[in-house]
Amino acid sequence: MADKKDTGFQSGAGLIRYFDEEEINGPSIHPIVVIAIAIVLAIVVELFKVFWPIHA
Repeated sequence: MADKKDTGFQSGAGLIRYFDEEEINGPSIHPIVVIAIAIVLAIVVELFKVFWPIHA
């Protein structure tokens, strides 16, 4: 009788293969820069709401 090999989950095999071959060629942005941009954008939006209010 043939021995069964433990090959893991077959449904996850494609994901494992995908993440093993993931390329990192894009631009790298430091997380602090992303947070700073979000804060500045939030401040700009709030200033627009103060100086250019929309009256419905």
